Amino acid sequence: MKFLDDLGNQFTSYYDTIVELFPRLLIGVVSVTILAFVLSFLRKKIIGLLRKKADDKLLVNFANNIFTIVNYILIALFFLSVIGQGKVASTILGAAGISAFVIGFALKDIGENFLAGLVMAFDRPFRLGDTIKTGDVEGIIRQMNLRDTHIKTFDGKDVYVPNGQIIKMPLYNYTIDGFIRGSFTVGVDYDTDLQKARDLILTAINKVPGVLQEDKLARTHVKNLNTSTVDIEVHYWVNTFDKNHSGLEIKSKAQSAVITALTESSIGMPADIVELKSYDDSMNFNQNISQRKNQNQV
Repeated sequence: MKFLDDLGNQFTSYYDTIVELFPRLLIGVVSVTILAFVLSFLRKKIIGLLRKKADDKLLVNFANNIFTIVNYILIALFFLSVIGQGKVASTILGAAGISAFVIGFALKDIGENFLAGLVMAFDRPFRLGDTIKTGDVEGIIRQMNLRDTHIKTFDGKDVYVPNGQIIKMPLYNYTIDGFIRGSFTVGVDYDTDLQKARDLILTAINKVPGVLQEDKLARTHVKNLNTSTVDIEVHYWVNTFDKNHSGLEIKSKAQSAVITALTESSIGMPADIVELKSYDDSMNFNQNISQRKNQNQV
């Protein structure tokens, strides 16, 4: 039958094509295996050197991701070239360029975050372990990826902030130089010797473990004159690189030490006086009636 003959001829043509391509496929597989091994070896060597030389682990991780993607692309293009499909590789590259443009336009937010990640890989305002605030998110940097940055908040939440947001919005880094200032306000009585109170506060603050006394000195100043108190604002500095002391714990101890020092020196710390007035018209009305009855009886 003609149908079976045509089908047999077609299979024969496919078989001949496979037999013709088999040596090139075999050479391509071997070549690609060798290339993949070499590229992997070079990538590991480069990343290893970066890990030893670079202080910033985020940059090393980002570079590792970039090298991995580039290696896959090179391996695929090399394989197509070895098996004689160079035109296919060129076509793929051209189509990839057009597709990247179309996809990038359609998914501009993802592209924006990716480009922002590239920018921050080389010019980044934070490191692993830094405490930052961007937008409404505040916490510790855990990892940076091609698309987002992993932040661990102080209440234990894992937040993945898009890199584009970090680039566009103001970013507060509390720990980049190792120093952060803490502050609180204490109110004292108007009869208080303010200079004596300030001296007592500074003495108490400087005895708190973790408060810096040489690089950054603690200071006080009169802030507000309230109705019943004079507010003294206290500023002190802590070293964020010192893992033996927590900023919140230092503030708690500092406030406790100041209160104890002022109390032992008999310095009053009154609260604001609030006067409450209650008007009850029905009560006044009943009192007036009662008074009139008493007058009539007399």
